[in-house]
Amino acid sequence: MPLSIAGFVTGVFAENTYMIFDDASALGAVVDPGEGALGLWREASAGRTLDKILLTHAHIDHILGLGALKDATGAPIYLHAADRFLVEELESIAALYGLEVEPAPLPDVEWKDGDRVRLGETDLEVIHTPGHSPGSVSLRFSEGVFTGDALFAGSIGRTDLPGGSFEVLERSIKERLYRLPEALVIYPGHMGTSTIGEERRSNPFVRG
Repeated sequence: MPLSIAGFVTGVFAENTYMIFDDASALGAVVDPGEGALGLWREASAGRTLDKILLTHAHIDHILGLGALKDATGAPIYLHAADRFLVEELESIAALYGLEVEPAPLPDVEWKDGDRVRLGETDLEVIHTPGHSPGSVSLRFSEGVFTGDALFAGSIGRTDLPGGSFEVLERSIKERLYRLPEALVIYPGHMGTSTIGEERRSNPFVRG
């Protein structure tokens, strides 16, 4: 049974927070809990259990709602080890944007390339796609892939932040994402959806 997906645009950064549900088990997960994610979860979950919090990466806009969501639900947080420093330094990073935040909870599980994460009866495959940040991952399932800020519809993630590299991101996109089936829908961290095939053919920043 396919996942049910609800996407919400959050905060001043217009970040995409996704609520995903495995309908066979009534379990859910939040991908990249931006600002106000706890309220969005309560609105969208319809009594389902939050089983996991999945971070494609740990830039501030993707974890502003992490602490409240973790405190309220106790759900384990999954993140690649190479992005742990971004969680540890959240308060100082927020200050650069004129924001005051509470310290964020550290990950419970540090996943790596090739891991599979189970949500009820659904498997998500972890694909390490660094370049936007060192620990950026994409999460593939049967019908689509959450690309975080690696690949957008008609664009790519910025590479001028600490740990970013255009050459590394280009390699991640060409060698990891563009080799996935063309029909897979991409669910990016900002803007709208697309498909792997459409981006491979027409993305102006990284062509297949």
